[in-house]
Amino acid sequence: MHRTSSDCDVAVIGAGPYGLAVGAHLKEANLDTRVFGDVMSFWRDNMPKGMNLRSSLIASDIGSPEAKLSFHDYANYRGATFTYPLPLEEFVRYGEWFQGRAVADLDPRKVLHINAADRSFTLTLDDGQFVTVRRVVIATGLSRQQYRPAAFAGLPAELVSHSCEHADLSPFAGKRVAVVGRGQSACETAAILNDLGADVELIGRGDIHWLGSVSTDTSRPNTLLWKAHELLASKSGVGPFPLNWLAEMPGIVRQLPFDVRAAFNKRSLRPGATAWLKPRFQGVDLACGKTIVGASRNASGVSIQFEDGKSDYEHVFLATGYQIDIAKLGIFSTELLGRIRHADGSPLLSIGFESSVPGLHFVGASAVKSYGPLMRFVAGSGYSARHLTKLLKGRRQKEMKVTIDHDIKPVFARNKEQMVSRF
Repeated sequence: MHRTSSDCDVAVIGAGPYGLAVGAHLKEANLDTRVFGDVMSFWRDNMPKGMNLRSSLIASDIGSPEAKLSFHDYANYRGATFTYPLPLEEFVRYGEWFQGRAVADLDPRKVLHINAADRSFTLTLDDGQFVTVRRVVIATGLSRQQYRPAAFAGLPAELVSHSCEHADLSPFAGKRVAVVGRGQSACETAAILNDLGADVELIGRGDIHWLGSVSTDTSRPNTLLWKAHELLASKSGVGPFPLNWLAEMPGIVRQLPFDVRAAFNKRSLRPGATAWLKPRFQGVDLACGKTIVGASRNASGVSIQFEDGKSDYEHVFLATGYQIDIAKLGIFSTELLGRIRHADGSPLLSIGFESSVPGLHFVGASAVKSYGPLMRFVAGSGYSARHLTKLLKGRRQKEMKVTIDHDIKPVFARNKEQMVSRF
């Protein structure tokens, strides 16, 4: 028999950077909040060992109230000095450190199903318990959102897999492999495989767009050109100048016409890879400007058919990015999913990251279509947490005032009448 767990006002689903940031801010505001999920699980289990963060160190802070738990604070705690690029494993440890201090009561159970009732939501947990809450914040990041090109439909995972389906690439050492894509994930996956001794070919529809300098040296040349670069750069580093400064203002981005916002997002999030990967590309075959028209299984692995021929591989990695489709999360009831207004699977959000279903909010990658490209990066977690908390705190104060007006003022009025009648 199912049991009912204790209720709360707000449930945050997801314990990555956005879920932790939102949970920390809501708890700081004394809103009754529970955060569900396995801390930093996507970063730990869906990105291969040896990866580094594309973002700079100052753009890697998980949003915390009053910026008390920055990556700099974590480094001081560790007594260590970190340089760019930051290893993925260290960022995961930072997230775990953040969670232990800001969301110490994290509930590791998985939310399997969400159903909407009258002015509330019912969550079904993986241990059979139910939780009834007034508001839900979806902070599941890129989980289950990977994009798989139609050309590879039907091919088994042991032959064709998405790059996010691997935490360790060492089993592919010495094998003939293809990496499809030309963004950061594709290029770094190719670099790691190359380091492991695999025979790697990177397949992309166009040339690689290299970002920044090849050097990872933290010193800055004292030149006029570099000073101009620093002046024009935004903190997050999302998008090219001058769009990078607009990306820093998600509230303004949300108010742009839909088509303008879509074009802005596309330009700011175009495929690109950090130039510090280039030295590790010695030995990687580049097949840029290739169009894949089909793929099939063969005796030794996979054949990829191009417009001008074909190539054979033992395994194909699809570093083809992500496409948000909230239906693929598989947690919403049919009735609830049907009430969420969306565009191509992305929820359309109003102020406070609220969807068309009152009390249901989305943060992180699911908010890009409404709030802009900053939501695709850790740097957007602070803005999301602050503005969502401000909305919920304001509504709670309003609800408390209504309760006082409805329940307490009449009592004072009756007492006043009784006192007057006595005299």
